[in-house]
Amino acid sequence: SVVKKRRKRMAKKKHKKLLKKTRIQRRNAK
Repeated sequence: SVVKKRRKRMAKKKHKKLLKKTRIQRRNAK
């Protein structure tokens, strides 16, 4: 649920660069 909230916030702000960074972090976390 926390991830969903973060996604909604990012979508509203439309920070594409931040989204890319978070995607990379998620891959590394796994």
